[in-house]
Amino acid sequence: MAKPGTELLPSALPVQLVDEHGDRAPRSRAQGYGMPPAEALLAAHRALVIGRRFDRQATSLVKQGRLAVYPSSHGQEASQVGAVLAVRGTDWVFPTYRESVALVTRGIDPVEVLTLLRGDWHCGYDPRAHRTAPQCTPLATQSLHAVGAAYAARARGLDEVALAFLGDGATSEGDFHEAMNFAAVFQAPVVFFVQNNGYAISVPLARQSAAPSLAHKAVGYGVPGVSVDGNDVAAVLAVVGKAVERARSGGGPTLVEAHTYRIEAHTNADDATRYRPDGEVAAWLERDPLDRITAYLRAAGLLTSVEEIDAEAEAVAADLRARLSGEPAVAPEDLFAHVYAAPTPQLREQAARLLAELGEEDR
Repeated sequence: MAKPGTELLPSALPVQLVDEHGDRAPRSRAQGYGMPPAEALLAAHRALVIGRRFDRQATSLVKQGRLAVYPSSHGQEASQVGAVLAVRGTDWVFPTYRESVALVTRGIDPVEVLTLLRGDWHCGYDPRAHRTAPQCTPLATQSLHAVGAAYAARARGLDEVALAFLGDGATSEGDFHEAMNFAAVFQAPVVFFVQNNGYAISVPLARQSAAPSLAHKAVGYGVPGVSVDGNDVAAVLAVVGKAVERARSGGGPTLVEAHTYRIEAHTNADDATRYRPDGEVAAWLERDPLDRITAYLRAAGLLTSVEEIDAEAEAVAADLRARLSGEPAVAPEDLFAHVYAAPTPQLREQAARLLAELGEEDR
């Protein structure tokens, strides 16, 4: 008889459906997960192409001074695209600061996605309209929000699941522990999706955790942990899709660890050469998520031409350049908007004082 809790343990090797060369992975690596349907793979491929081009354009905009900062998603696109495509439009998504490609895939206007990183508004997009929380800079705080939203949805009888994006560094935070524990005890319909890219800024994983894997951390909470190849968009679609289905049917939370890598530095303010060797980056470039799914789809006869998708991606980049080329029209009073649903007396007083000072400067 198996020991209690062993059914919660992740596999020794991450779930993989398409290998590094674009070939179908051995059945042993699939671990019971089926290949997503062709239309889902083609949608993911399109999102990866557009996401990669968006990411390159955003990186260029930082260098041109059009953005204050940009955390690149290069290398992690399959994790972001696969996870966000696995949830419904009626579900809630709770992103970190690095999930820009996920938000574009979610259907949010790319300019609105980058508005926060431009530094000229609170969020940039309407969280309620897109059922997507603001991108979160503090580590792991959004995991508590995700659990709260999921718990509330279930209490209200709503058919909604929350997807919480996290980085490996976030699993070292107390908020992560509290979120996992509450979700497990109260069986909240939430999926914790950890993108393990090897570094919390410059701190390697070995200095963060002694656990066999981050997915193993789930067992202590009575939650199943699943390890997936985060550069295999097909596997991410399948694994997160099953975790979402489990949550929606009342099975409770799941912790998914996606093994991936950020090719670029942490942000434009970081010098990654100080803490990781060039050879490590080169090795991960050989596992490129876009090249992998493109090769698989072509071999399967599902993708004959990419010209139309490339043209669409270029149009997205051109529109982004054009709309971010001008200076933003900033209204100082917006500083006080959307802090609370109804402004407090203190906020009203502060806003009045600011407007009075601005009025004096004009005279």
